[in-house]
Amino acid sequence: MALYYFKAVNQQGETQEGRLEGSNQQAIVHLLQHRGLIPLSVEPTNGHQGKPAGFSLRLTKKAVGERQIQVLTQDLAALLKAGIPLERALGIMMQVRNNPADIKLLGQIQEGVRRGQSLSHVLAEQEAAFSHFYLNMVKAAEVAGTLEQGLTDLAIYMERSRQLKEKALSALLYPAILLLVSAASLLIILTYVIPQFQQLFADMGQTLPLATRVVIGVAEFLRDMGLWLLLALLLILIAGQRQLQRPEKRLAWDGFLLRLPLAGELIRRLEVARFSRSLGTLMKGGVPLLNALNIARDTLVNSQMTRTLAAAADSLKSGKRLAAPLLASGQFPPLAIQMIQVGEETGQLEEMLLKVADTYDREVENAIHRLLTILEPLLIVGLGIIIAGIIISILVAILSISELPV
Repeated sequence: MALYYFKAVNQQGETQEGRLEGSNQQAIVHLLQHRGLIPLSVEPTNGHQGKPAGFSLRLTKKAVGERQIQVLTQDLAALLKAGIPLERALGIMMQVRNNPADIKLLGQIQEGVRRGQSLSHVLAEQEAAFSHFYLNMVKAAEVAGTLEQGLTDLAIYMERSRQLKEKALSALLYPAILLLVSAASLLIILTYVIPQFQQLFADMGQTLPLATRVVIGVAEFLRDMGLWLLLALLLILIAGQRQLQRPEKRLAWDGFLLRLPLAGELIRRLEVARFSRSLGTLMKGGVPLLNALNIARDTLVNSQMTRTLAAAADSLKSGKRLAAPLLASGQFPPLAIQMIQVGEETGQLEEMLLKVADTYDREVENAIHRLLTILEPLLIVGLGIIIAGIIISILVAILSISELPV
C-alpha cells in the first residue's frame, strides 16, 4: 500500500486536501468518489516528508480531446431533445462514429447507463477530458431534470471557449512567425555572411571603423559561444519554470503579467471572459453560486485573479454579494463589476454574467487587433534597422579600404 496526497471538492464546492493509502492512484480516485467527493488531483507523496512528488496523475486524460468531447456533447443534446432515451441515443452515436476512441468512450458510457448509474457518475469514471466543471454541469442538469438543456449549454460554452482561444492563437501566429524569421535572418547574416568579409578585412591589416568592429565582434561571439548561449537559455527557462511551480513566485509573476502595457489588459480581459462564461453557464445549469464560483475559479490561469475569486468565495460565505469583493480587488474592469451588480440586484446574475462574457469576448478581439497594430510595424522596422546597420557597417569598412593608396 502506498500513500497518496489528494485534492478534491465536495458538493458544496469546498476544497478538501489530505492523504490516503491505496494500492494505486485509481483506487484513491474511486474511494474519493465513493465518499461523494470530486477528485481534482491524486499524487504520490514523498515517503519522508509526505509532500507531493515531482509528478502527478492528471485526472482528465485526453485520449478523447476537448474538440471531440464538444461534438459528442452537441450530438447527445440534439438526440435527447428529439425525445430519444439516453441509452438509445448513445447507441445511435456509436453507429455513426468511425473514430475508435469515440466508439470506445461511448460504449463505456452506455454500459454504465445500462447498469443504472447516472450519466455524471459514469463520466467521472472515464479517462477522457471531462473536467469537474463538465461533471458538475451534468450533475446539476440531472437533478433539475433538464439534461438535454444542460448538455446544450455545455456545448455552447465549449464552443465559445474554443473560439476565443483559437482567435487569440491565430492572431498571434503571424507576429511569432515574423519574429522567428527575423531571428533566423540575423543569425545567418552574423554567422555566415559577416565571416566572409572578416578575412578580407584581416588581410588589409588596417584599423576598421568602430561599427564594423562591433558587428564582427558580435558575429565571432555567436560563432564561438552560440551553443553555450543556447544551452544557458534552455537552463534558464527550465529553472524559471521550476520557480513558477512555487505559489509565491507564480503569484508574483502573474501580477507582473497583469501590469504589462497592452498585454496585461489583454490577459485580464481573457480571464474575465473565461470566468464570466464559466460561472454564468454553471448557474444557468442549476449549480449553486458558491459551488459554481469555486468551480469557475479553477478554469482561470492567472493566480492573481484566482486569489481574488477565492476572497470573493469567502465573502459569499459571510452573506455578502459577489460584486463587492471583486470591486475591492481592483482586478476586474469597472464595466464587468457594474453588470454583475445589476444582475445581483435584478436576480438575473447568470444572464448578466453571460452578457459580460460576450462583451469581453469582443473586447479581447479588439485588444488583440490593437496589440498587433503596434507589434507588427515595430518588428518590421526593428528588423530593418538592425539589418541596415549591419550592411552600413560593412559598406563603411569597404569604402575605407577602397580609399587606401595602391
